[in-house]
Amino acid sequence: MPKIYLIDVTNRDGVQTARLGLSKLEKTMINIYLDEMGIFQSEFGFPTTRHEQHYLQANLEMVQRGIIKNIVLEGWIRGIVEDVELAIKRIPDIKHLNLSSSTSSQMIDGKFHGRKTRDDIIHEMTDAVDATLAHGIKSVGVNAEDASRTDTDFLVKFGQEAKAHGAVRLRYCDTLGYDNPFSIYETTLTLAQKVELPIEIHCHGDLGMAVATSLAGAKGAIDGGQDAYINTTINGIGERAGNADLVSVILAITKSKDFNEKYQLAGNIKLDMAWKIAQFSSYAFGVEIPINQPGVGKNCFAHASGIHADGVLKDPQNYELYSFEELGRGEPILVETGREICTGQYSGISGFRHVVNNLSEDITLPENKDKANEILELVRYANVETHKPLVEDELKFICQYPDIARKLLTMTPLA
Repeated sequence: MPKIYLIDVTNRDGVQTARLGLSKLEKTMINIYLDEMGIFQSEFGFPTTRHEQHYLQANLEMVQRGIIKNIVLEGWIRGIVEDVELAIKRIPDIKHLNLSSSTSSQMIDGKFHGRKTRDDIIHEMTDAVDATLAHGIKSVGVNAEDASRTDTDFLVKFGQEAKAHGAVRLRYCDTLGYDNPFSIYETTLTLAQKVELPIEIHCHGDLGMAVATSLAGAKGAIDGGQDAYINTTINGIGERAGNADLVSVILAITKSKDFNEKYQLAGNIKLDMAWKIAQFSSYAFGVEIPINQPGVGKNCFAHASGIHADGVLKDPQNYELYSFEELGRGEPILVETGREICTGQYSGISGFRHVVNNLSEDITLPENKDKANEILELVRYANVETHKPLVEDELKFICQYPDIARKLLTMTPLA
């Protein structure tokens, strides 16, 4: 039976959100957490973008060294040969790419103003797929941007041509959140049956239905005999009204009525990572988690009504569909109310050593003053990027892997 795989796009679509962004260290921590959580793939960045170069190479090196263990790291580029060549030139170790092409009449006419036809779009895409495989790329997916406003017959032709040239997946992009669960089901069912490729579902929340359309799209792909790959972002952060939220999608697949009996998640997803990854993403983006966010919002397990409180005390399942322990919640949140030593861009070695010594017995600074100062300097640069104190896991990461941290914090602007 085909299954549902999760591809998180926080480090690509999430960071494209207006007014928001992540440092290269924060993007790296998200990749590490996604890997620990058991997510199949992270769309970890833009291999054609100059300032991503060191970050992308560093993360691929972490895969080679076994720091990142299982997750597939895949880059996003436009579906043109020029982007393929530039991506390979800048990130020669990259092995997985998604190529994006605009497919709707609105996009083709509105972006290119008559300079490109539908046939041009297909030729550009197939040439780009050929170029990726010629460079030894292990897997290439093709993205149909604005697929929900694209004629289905053209989508079928687009997908069939992609398959004929060696693409392994077709990404159906509900770029403007235009689909509803009923329309997307019919389209992904047709694509799965006629293209005979696994279908990626990439949904936005402009109409508030990103999670629902993601599940319906996955159902269509599986009913059509193909694996489904749902795109998510942590806390739903994404352009405009956001994307399908990672935790909400997992909960919907595994907890909604009768769904999981037939449509199952692939791999070993660790739901108890949900609280940690949601909290870190909230801190890194500087966006508070909504109080009613599924699974990780403050009110998810809060009961004020007398009837509800009485019922949940007698048996939590009376008013809770899942337990807080399943999401990794429950530990007390400690707030220091007295003296606090923070790490920042102007920290000194004495205060920094105090902070590190209080992190964990496993992490210590070198006694050698010069080596300790080298690590402190990396922490300072990381703080310059984030403009906020680093969390415990970030400090541990820099202490454990200073050579990788140096790559993440290195950006060389154009002369």
